[in-house]
Amino acid sequence: MIDVRDFSVGLALSSGESLPVLRQINLSVKAGETVGLVGESGSGKSTLALAMMGYLKRGLRVLEGRSFFKGQDIFALSRQELEKIRGGKLGLVPQNSGQSLTPNLRVGAQLCESLKLHGKNFSSQGLSKRDLEKRAEDLLAQVRLPEPAAMLARFPHELSGGQQQRVAIAMALAGEPDALLLDEPTTGLDVTTQAHVLDLLHDLAAERGMAMVYVSHDLGAIARVCDRIVVLYAGEIVLEGTARQVLCAPAHPYARALLAAIPKLSAASLPHALDGRPPALGEEATGCRFAPRCAIASELCREQMPDLSSVVTGGKVRCHHADQVADIPLIGSERGGEERRCGDDVVLALDDVALSYARPGFLETLRRVKKERVATVDRINVTLRRGETLALVGESGSGKSTILKAIAGILPPLRGEIKTGDERPLSLATADRDADQLRQIQLIFQNPDESLNPRHTVAQILAQPLTLYFGLSGDDLTQRSIELLRQVRLGSHYLDRLPTQLSGGEKQRVAIARAFAAQPDLVLCDEITSALDVSVQAAVLSLLDDLRCQNGTSYIFVCHDLAVVRAFADRVAVLYQGRLCEVGPTTSVYGDESHPYTEVLRGAVLEPDPDFVPDLKAMDVVESAPPARGCPFQRRCPKHLGTICDTVTPPRLERSDGHAIWCHRFDSQ
Repeated sequence: MIDVRDFSVGLALSSGESLPVLRQINLSVKAGETVGLVGESGSGKSTLALAMMGYLKRGLRVLEGRSFFKGQDIFALSRQELEKIRGGKLGLVPQNSGQSLTPNLRVGAQLCESLKLHGKNFSSQGLSKRDLEKRAEDLLAQVRLPEPAAMLARFPHELSGGQQQRVAIAMALAGEPDALLLDEPTTGLDVTTQAHVLDLLHDLAAERGMAMVYVSHDLGAIARVCDRIVVLYAGEIVLEGTARQVLCAPAHPYARALLAAIPKLSAASLPHALDGRPPALGEEATGCRFAPRCAIASELCREQMPDLSSVVTGGKVRCHHADQVADIPLIGSERGGEERRCGDDVVLALDDVALSYARPGFLETLRRVKKERVATVDRINVTLRRGETLALVGESGSGKSTILKAIAGILPPLRGEIKTGDERPLSLATADRDADQLRQIQLIFQNPDESLNPRHTVAQILAQPLTLYFGLSGDDLTQRSIELLRQVRLGSHYLDRLPTQLSGGEKQRVAIARAFAAQPDLVLCDEITSALDVSVQAAVLSLLDDLRCQNGTSYIFVCHDLAVVRAFADRVAVLYQGRLCEVGPTTSVYGDESHPYTEVLRGAVLEPDPDFVPDLKAMDVVESAPPARGCPFQRRCPKHLGTICDTVTPPRLERSDGHAIWCHRFDSQ
């Protein structure tokens, strides 16, 4: 179906030379087969996947080799011939569903447009609108969206992140593709939605016999859907084999290091960060490109480039010492109790906080009509001590990011108070906060594009807080900027780059560096590791932990990866529909006695094991609002008790060590 032969891609320079981005790639994908592409940011995963459909980013060009789709040389086709293939026989599901959904068009209109352009049986003139809408409904039903007819009338902003991604998959399926390219399709999704979407993709591939190429840094997701795995490093294939060969017995030290960097749900330890960084673009090496970071590198590795050769256990590997890889330990770094101890003084306290996005309309303001606003988030009571990490977990729409916005001064509370450590109420709006208050609380967004000016270089981005809060300039400013980049594992050569010249993971690292440039007391982390590959994620978690130990920095850590939360957080607050379900020490929340919703979240966590099957205990249903009475989780709860859950709000029940649960099941005990 897809056949890439001796394929190399380079970045064209003004001098006429090219810097290699992909090197001598040989890869084939058969009909009905799913191949995963894994590796760190900048390894060439997305570049290779997009090249399979004849697309290269600006500045890139084919140096040698060919890429075939169903026997056709994709780069030899005309623009008109490519348009017939793209979106039809060859579909693409991007990482950000917003890239494929038009915000001012209803879902139905966009699906009908895809059917007209690419649908094999729906392109004829004169086909009725109702026939197109019926087919669009069928597509939404195939991707398991509830009430497909009602969904057609919605705009993209009225859907959750998981629903948007399902619509993007439905649009890709409109052309009944023979092959589907997926570029990090579940990266921004919460744990339960991700598990359901992966099950959907697995079933679709089996039902339709599609070839799929799945790009991801999440080895748990790769293990769930892929038959074969290709590991890329510095633009070349270093390991190729079945999912079992690569994940259960990796023959390359790089793959082994990636597995070691994955946090485990069963272990309260930080994952092991991979030392060093990948070689910069254009940085040549006489020997193995991974040698400077390899735990078993020898002089042979530094002097001679290994070939991609077959191994006894199956698959292919580019390594001189493949027989020694199994001896590299897969352990994380334990944090001792003394090191994890938090201070006694409170840094932040939320006292009965309620939040709402609803605002009075123009006529209501003009007529001075006071209308009661319904709280999106309600009855939030939590405290944060100095040096402590409080994680907020829950599915999309649970109110995690909304709480961060209130603390940052972006969204004023409907009622309740937010207090700092000296018991003073925090100014509700950022405009009312002085420079020191702004410096003390920093926010890192999930999407770095929201906070990085595309017209500013990295040097200019880092200079803003350093100049504003500390008055640095000249050599002192440059030196401090370089130090910040090194902390997030980026070299000084990134100072002159624009955000558009960075990968998604590199953008997020720059955003993290800018936040820490202010030397804050409290950092609000909104899904900051979701776009990072596992090795950079491990390094960032280690960095955050080191800064916590050195400076007493506190964190409110929003994350959908419960394994990351288990490794990093001291306490966890579980939210559903803007209401607290459970708050307590991490060990207690992850223990035997926890809220049914917490159990649902934990059951959906993936493992990098092809034999592992997640335990999906609740239906994949998105609720628009909590019920008017009773427990907010009553409609999806796998341990529903009956009338009491439907009519009575669960009381706060204190268990032990500050562990509180809102659940009638424990009240009855």
